[in-house]
Amino acid sequence: MKKTVKNPPKWATYCITAGLLAVAAGIMMPLLLGLGNGTYKWVYAAGALVSLAGRVAGGYRGSEVRLKRLYRMEAWSSVMFCAGAFFLFYGTAPRDWIAFTLAGGLIIVFTSWRIPREINKLQRNEGGKANK
Repeated sequence: MKKTVKNPPKWATYCITAGLLAVAAGIMMPLLLGLGNGTYKWVYAAGALVSLAGRVAGGYRGSEVRLKRLYRMEAWSSVMFCAGAFFLFYGTAPRDWIAFTLAGGLIIVFTSWRIPREINKLQRNEGGKANK
């Protein structure tokens, strides 16, 4: 029997996407538009919170331990963005929030590469066992 991996609900996926786009917009606003009035801080923080809400609500509910770990790591990337938002408002140096943003981005890059590979490996292994 072939195992299927359930995707997160559509609304959670939309929250994650909108949150990450808002985080990206918050990062780019002072660089491209030169907005120094603090609007970018609120856009970044709102995106981090929306992303975190989508990650927590749309987490993996299956029994595969590796996939559970990878989806939990994705949630931690949004926690990193929230920590970056905290340091954006209350930090003393700009390197603090940039470091947390880069750490969250690296986690997302890693998990977006590993999750599809684990799903394919799981389906391939279950397909091979069913044919024997």
